[in-house]
Amino acid sequence: MAESIEPIFTAIAVAFEMVGALAMVAGFVVALVLALRSLRRSGDGHAAYSLLRTTLGAAILLGLEVLVAADLIRTITSKPSIEDALILGLIVLIRTVLSMSIQIEIDGVLPWRRALLTSGGQVLARTIARERASVRKDPERGAATARD
Repeated sequence: MAESIEPIFTAIAVAFEMVGALAMVAGFVVALVLALRSLRRSGDGHAAYSLLRTTLGAAILLGLEVLVAADLIRTITSKPSIEDALILGLIVLIRTVLSMSIQIEIDGVLPWRRALLTSGGQVLARTIARERASVRKDPERGAATARD
């Protein structure tokens, strides 16, 4: 019975691989269109390039995640062997390192540092600091806020 199910899961894995590749190709097209529109509207090449990198990076991340899912499906439905498990482990490790590298490029922050930067306390501290800075720049605003 397991042998009759294996071709179905192989087809599902191939479909996942196609979706992953399509996500990357479509993401490239979308990134290119958005960057060109940004360049045409603002004339700022740096902003357009940054938008291109961020959008393309996000598309590649999505594609890599779908490809990892395809590899998992393919491996768990095939005849188990230590060689297949090692190959899957290596593929997942490589794709995970690629994903983390791309995420760091996009965010500019290490993943374990991002959690510190986005904690409730940090967000509150940044908000208070911004408010204090704006009150120092505009004393009238601070006085009006104190009266309200």
